[in-house]
Amino acid sequence: MTRRERRLIVKSPDPLDAYIDAVSKALALPVEEAWKPAVRANLEVSLRLARLVDEFTLPDETEPASVFAA
Repeated sequence: MTRRERRLIVKSPDPLDAYIDAVSKALALPVEEAWKPAVRANLEVSLRLARLVDEFTLPDETEPASVFAA
C-alpha cells in the first residue's frame, strides 16, 4: 500500500453513533461518552423490534382497534 493510498483510507463514523450525536444535539441533551454504548445497545434493540413490526403484513381489510377512555 502506497503512502497516498493510506491517506485515502478514512474510517467513516458508524450511522448509529452519528444518529446518537445528532439527536442529542437537536434535543440539547448531553450524552456522556460513558453512556453511549448503553444508548447504542438500547437503540439497536428498539430498531430490531421496530423492523419486526414493520415487516408484519396485515390484510387490507384490517381496521384499527377501538379507543376506550375512562
